[in-house]
Amino acid sequence: PKDAPGSPSADSIKIKKEVANAFVKRQKRSSLYERYFEYYKSPMEQMHERCENYPPCDYLSDQIGFSMAYNRFFG
Repeated sequence: PKDAPGSPSADSIKIKKEVANAFVKRQKRSSLYERYFEYYKSPMEQMHERCENYPPCDYLSDQIGFSMAYNRFFG
């Protein structure tokens, strides 16, 4: 299908990566505390992720609670 008159073609919409980066900047982490916790998860968070990634544990945690389900499979 041909573009309607007056509408920009796909080629004219593209911009260089450097130009796009001038408009879209990643939000920087403001504190050392935030950067630390982005990389190092608490033991409880690690336990939750381990259970969520194992479908039987994830399912059982919805039925009887996280701590009982975790202990049954990993405790």
